[in-house]
Amino acid sequence: MIFVSSSCVRFEKINESVEHLVDLGFKNIELSGGTIPYENLEDDLINLKVKHNLNYLVHNYFPPPIENFVLNLASLDDKTHQMSLNHCLKAINLSAKLGGDKIAFHAGFLLDIPLNQIGKRIQKFQLFNKEKAIERFNQSIQQIAQIAQEENVKLYIENNVLSAENWETYSPQNPFFFTDLDSLEDINMPSNFQILLDIAHLKVSCKSLELNFSQELPSLFQKTDYIHVSDNNGFSDQNCGVQEDLYEQLSSLDWKGKTVTLEVYGSLKDLQHSYELLKKLT
Repeated sequence: MIFVSSSCVRFEKINESVEHLVDLGFKNIELSGGTIPYENLEDDLINLKVKHNLNYLVHNYFPPPIENFVLNLASLDDKTHQMSLNHCLKAINLSAKLGGDKIAFHAGFLLDIPLNQIGKRIQKFQLFNKEKAIERFNQSIQQIAQIAQEENVKLYIENNVLSAENWETYSPQNPFFFTDLDSLEDINMPSNFQILLDIAHLKVSCKSLELNFSQELPSLFQKTDYIHVSDNNGFSDQNCGVQEDLYEQLSSLDWKGKTVTLEVYGSLKDLQHSYELLKKLT
C-alpha cells in the first residue's frame, strides 16, 4: 500500500492538508509534522476518515505539540526526554483511535538539536555520553513498546540522516543513532519494534560516511516492511521526486508486502510521477 505524507502539501491545519490530498486523489495519508495544534483536530481527522474512506498512519512529530521541540528519546536533558516520551505515547493513542497499524519515531541523537537548526547545519555542541544516551533511548523504547502492544500498534524506529556538513562538524563521532546498518546495532530493539527505512536518509548518510549505498540499501530493505521514499543529491535531505538512477536501484528490490510512504515536497507533478513509479514496483 502506498501512502502520501501530509507534509507533501503545506497548510496551517492538518484537516486542510488531508482535504487537499483527497482532492488530488489520495486516500492513504501519513500524518506528519508541519501543521499547528487546534482543539478539534482529532474529531476532524475521524470525520474525514469516515467521509472519504481514508487510511491513516501517524508519524514521528504528529500530532503537533502545543510547545514545539525536537523529539529525542535519547536526550539526557530530563525535560526534553519527558516531552519526547509523552509525545510518543500520545501519538500511539491517536494512531489507535484512527485505525493506524504502524507508527514510527526517529532514532535518538547525542545532542538536543535547536529548533532553528533541525534539518540544517548543526553548530558544534558537546555530545552526550554515548553509553548513557543509548541506555536512556533503549529504556524509552521498551516503555513505548509496552504501551503500543496494548494498543495493537506496531512500532518502528526510523533511520536518521547524517548530512555531509554535519559529518564535517562532528567527525569522527556520529552524533545520530541508526544512520546505517552498523549503527543499528547500538539499538536494543524490543521484539515488537521494527525499523522504518527512509531511503533518502540512507542515501545521504552513505555518501557522508563513504559507505556503499547499493550494498546498504538491500541489506536494510529486507529487514522491514515499512519504507519512506524520496530522492536527493546525496549531500542533504531534499525530498525530491524519484529520479531515474534511484528508480533503477529500487526496481531490483522485492516490494511485495511493503507499506510505502512518499515524502516528495516539490511540485504536484513530481509527487504524481513518483507515485506512478512506485505503483509499478508495488
